[in-house]
Amino acid sequence: MLAEQAEPNPRPDLRPRPSPRRLDPQPDHVQARPRKYSSPSSKLSATTTTQIPATKGDSFGSGGAYVVTVGFGTPLQQTLVFDTGSVVTWVQCQPCAASCYRQQQPIFDPARSSTYRNISCASPYCSPPELSASTCGASGDTCVYGVQYGDGSFTQGYYGTDTLALTPADTIQSFRFGCGQYQGGTFGQVAGLMGLGRAPSSVVSQADSKYGGVFSYCLPPTSSSAGRLAFGSGSLPSDVQYTPMLSPSSGGGGGQPFYFLELVSISVGGKKLAISAAVFSNAGTIIDSGTTVTYLPPAAYSALRRQFRKRMSRYRSAAGEGPLDTCYDFGRASSVTLPAVALEFRGASMGLAANGIVFPVSSTKACLAFAANGNDSDVGILGNVQQRTFDVVYDVPNLKIGFGAQGC
Repeated sequence: MLAEQAEPNPRPDLRPRPSPRRLDPQPDHVQARPRKYSSPSSKLSATTTTQIPATKGDSFGSGGAYVVTVGFGTPLQQTLVFDTGSVVTWVQCQPCAASCYRQQQPIFDPARSSTYRNISCASPYCSPPELSASTCGASGDTCVYGVQYGDGSFTQGYYGTDTLALTPADTIQSFRFGCGQYQGGTFGQVAGLMGLGRAPSSVVSQADSKYGGVFSYCLPPTSSSAGRLAFGSGSLPSDVQYTPMLSPSSGGGGGQPFYFLELVSISVGGKKLAISAAVFSNAGTIIDSGTTVTYLPPAAYSALRRQFRKRMSRYRSAAGEGPLDTCYDFGRASSVTLPAVALEFRGASMGLAANGIVFPVSSTKACLAFAANGNDSDVGILGNVQQRTFDVVYDVPNLKIGFGAQGC
């Protein structure tokens, strides 16, 4: 097994495109997204808190994503990828034997749920800002949603409501979601996707009156370790550093419902890289639980790669893996010492652990867990590898995002 250790980090030890991309086949986030997002309330209106176990999606064929298990309608358990870069929650629905991919759990059957209702075409929920891509069904009165992801994956079906049980004791009545009839692409064997982005259709917005627009998670580093997804402010960690949650326009996103934050610098081995602040601010940066590795502007990535390779010169280089072009063969190394890498945001610093710096490809091979965007106008993405083991807090009413080290 590859043994990894990072050099002592000189900074406080806090963790970490409109075309997000993933290392392995998970539904990407360039979807037909609403162009507007719900305005946050001026103060928290709820104190309810609920917590759901979160795990890596390996056992569902979704190793680059994180999943939670919830219930729709009748007490049927559905495991979903949870995704801060998506806004529509959906599950595969019967009848769709010829048009659904194979999932591990039984497919949700709305006909067997006494609380399921289709949303009509005349409903305001069948148009922007709720849905940006919708039509009417064959009967002319049923709302049909459609989401296209950046890797070519897609889902289409009826838009309806039912009871969403986050836990047996915590439910959201008349929750709006997609009842997928036609799916294609690479979703693994999960039942669907939970949208946590900044839009009226997301779980965060629909449950705002109950949980106050606050949620948090801790992504476990391995399949055998435990993480969590929590809603509400009642159990937020105290040792968290916050950075402003930018509006999409100020973050460079042109009104898209992502969570923007301000990345200002990167350091390697305690040395700040010579990267102009304009490199990060031109396109902006989002934080995304559904994208695996972190994507940087080309100039920023080149500076990071150059310094990382310099400090890793004693190890054997290896062929790249997809978007990851800085890889090493550690088969002959008794131990590996990685240079410390820190991401500096306005007000918060993330000193990355070893599992946030490199991405293991095999027991002997690992790659720098960062990649370059196609050009400087692409939005940067803080991926889930860098967020692992951190408490990550989204406080939408107060427009701030927090990071706390050693959360799980």
